[in-house]
Amino acid sequence: MFTTACTVEQSSNSVVREDREPEAATGIQKSKAVVGKKYMVAAANPYASEAGFNILAKGGNAIDAAIAVQLVLTLVEPQSSGIGGGAFILHFNNSDKQLTTFDGREVAPEHASQDQFLDAQGNPVRWIDAVVGGRSVGVPGVLKALEDAHQKHGKLPWSELFDDAINLAEQGFIVSPRMAKLVAMAFNPGIQKLPAASNYFFPNGQAVTAGTLLKNPELAKVYKAIAKQGTKVFYQGWIANSIVHAAQNSAIAPGRLSLSDMANYRATESKAICGAYKLYEVCGMPPPSSGGVAVIQILKQLEQHNLAQYPANDAKALHLFTQSSRLAFADRAKYIADPDFVSVPVEQLLATDYLTQRGQLISSKFDMGRAVAGEFENIAKLANDNAIEMPSTSHISIVDGEGNAISMTTSVEMAFGSAVFVEGFLLNNQLTDFSLAPMVNGSPVANRLEPFKRPRSSMAPTMVFNQDGSLRLVVGSPGGSRIINYVAQTVVGVLDWQLDIQSAIDLPKVTNRNDATTLEKGTDIAAYKLQLESMGHKVSVRDLNSGIHGIEVFTDKLIGGADPRREGKVFSQ
Repeated sequence: MFTTACTVEQSSNSVVREDREPEAATGIQKSKAVVGKKYMVAAANPYASEAGFNILAKGGNAIDAAIAVQLVLTLVEPQSSGIGGGAFILHFNNSDKQLTTFDGREVAPEHASQDQFLDAQGNPVRWIDAVVGGRSVGVPGVLKALEDAHQKHGKLPWSELFDDAINLAEQGFIVSPRMAKLVAMAFNPGIQKLPAASNYFFPNGQAVTAGTLLKNPELAKVYKAIAKQGTKVFYQGWIANSIVHAAQNSAIAPGRLSLSDMANYRATESKAICGAYKLYEVCGMPPPSSGGVAVIQILKQLEQHNLAQYPANDAKALHLFTQSSRLAFADRAKYIADPDFVSVPVEQLLATDYLTQRGQLISSKFDMGRAVAGEFENIAKLANDNAIEMPSTSHISIVDGEGNAISMTTSVEMAFGSAVFVEGFLLNNQLTDFSLAPMVNGSPVANRLEPFKRPRSSMAPTMVFNQDGSLRLVVGSPGGSRIINYVAQTVVGVLDWQLDIQSAIDLPKVTNRNDATTLEKGTDIAAYKLQLESMGHKVSVRDLNSGIHGIEVFTDKLIGGADPRREGKVFSQ
């Protein structure tokens, strides 16, 4: 049994806001799974997948490829992730069967304060007003996490990993339909209002259009410096100076990020959290990610209800899934935050007895309504928070020729982040992943903004292992707080419904974040609306734009899938 990476050996007052994502095409354009023999990369843009593939073809390993992928995503998918943001990384070393995590989550500046997003009356400002500008920028972490991982596990020289990204930035890339659509619809109003972003995304006053060539020489200059000098130039050199100046002097909501904040940033390495699900071990990120805990909780609470007895996406199975999700989201809202600041009862939340008891609360006939969090001794009284996570994130799944793997979810939070554009890349708005209200009804919110604190996240990079410790599945998704549902449903699709990873990704999506049950618009499960309403569900039918990328691992082959709802592609050998 795979155990070496596990810290767990056992198997309101929140604000509800619909994520504003651009509509997807009606129905799901199903794709065929990709089969490979040696290595595989699944990422959110063909340019990025190809860059990772090129590294593997040179003899690089999974972490080498992940770096190349992220550098290209910064250029070609700036709405979703970039070097101005953060990431959670799972790394599996096949030779010694060790799984570890690298936390490259952003950190709140030293001078951040709990009233930072409150108005003169002490009420949270409008969410969109909190997002745009320097006030929402946390210290970027993804580059440091990748550098730390490379120093421990990388194979090719650091500088070689930048070649494809530099060439694309200098010579230009073809703007994708998704990027063009998000720019044109002013999904993030800041990219029109802040001059640097406006000049790049609206050259000559017109939005960039799909199919046109876009160059970014400033980013190429940044990449050349980091390739030669490492991340020190990013955190302590001229790039850091540019970042801090841009955040502090934003024309909208100037921020508090300092040179000291940049210089003192540290990524952290820790064990994954794991839990048994039937014959498998499911592993993910520890807090401040809530994704690892919540995905394991959803699965374990469902174990006694045996979803394998139902056809894939059967209405009864999806009802049970929503109920388990309610319970997990109730715990998430109350307990999950940065463990350096709050006592997070991870072992209790993942204990088999606790999850069995929670699973017994699920009725096969009726919706339970709003679930409440479990109670634990010696845990301070906490209030539910009102943090809002947006779905503009990206996921990378990689398996290399030696069987090493990366599951990495990366984000700038809102589409185009804070809209603060500096040296060819965007800065994050991750401080809005904290609860905008630090206190609720006199009780502190665990995920409140504090100096040096990392905001809670729903990013859920996940790996699943067989009984013998061999890798079975690498998966993850963008999607804001819905990530948790997207990943858990995909895992159920593979493990319980025996679907290949592409078919599991293609499944029409259902979510419940302890509020409404949401069914994916334009799919066959939208017809479940009346049936679920008769069981007490409040049902919403809308677009659910997951962006799942996954790889199944077998002794003789790899099977990969990319979400047809976005622009991802699988490259393999």
